[in-house]
Amino acid sequence: MKIQQRHLWSVTVEEAIAIQQQLQLEVITTDRLGAVNYVAGVDVGFEEDGEVSRAAVVVLSFPGLQLQEQAIAVCPTTFPYTPGLLSFREVPVILEALKKLRTTPDLILCDGQGIAHPRRFGLGCHLGLLTEVPTIGVAKSLFIGEHDELALEKGSWQSLRDRGEVIGAVVRSRTNVKPIYISVGHLICLPTAIDYVLRCTPKYRLPQTTRLADQLSRSASLVIGH
Repeated sequence: MKIQQRHLWSVTVEEAIAIQQQLQLEVITTDRLGAVNYVAGVDVGFEEDGEVSRAAVVVLSFPGLQLQEQAIAVCPTTFPYTPGLLSFREVPVILEALKKLRTTPDLILCDGQGIAHPRRFGLGCHLGLLTEVPTIGVAKSLFIGEHDELALEKGSWQSLRDRGEVIGAVVRSRTNVKPIYISVGHLICLPTAIDYVLRCTPKYRLPQTTRLADQLSRSASLVIGH
């Protein structure tokens, strides 16, 4: 996978915010994806009181969602926990895991925000710009924005708005279960992002990509089935 080096990672909070503001201008929120045969999920955990970052990436076939490939990377953590700047803490180790893949995914589902972010540049946007792979932010909780009441049935969704702008969607991925929060990362539009996330979420609340990446980040390996 070709990865762009657009900036340094060892930066101050002020420098990180400036980088976000600059790169946000390059985010594309229209569909630029081709055929999707492989979809990836990424997850990051921390060890040794946050001093070490551990990223897991899984690649699944699409639409079958069978595990095809997996990789783990472990690196020193170089950026403090700062709300709104999590990509500077997590993306470096995610990139190291992505470099180990033989298969380049056609779409990446990120455990975090896309443009549903105060500066419209969450982890999904950052990762998409650096990899030039279409990305979607799929978050477990609301970060910013407001929405109308959501129906209880799977597939129901409402626009997520902030300061008069639609920044994502709150989506019921499983009937009578807490919703998830979907936002565009890069190279995809919101309706397409919602469609792909729901197609990657056949049974549980979270997409299969997220579930398997989380399991891999907590264990040595997963069983690959073709």
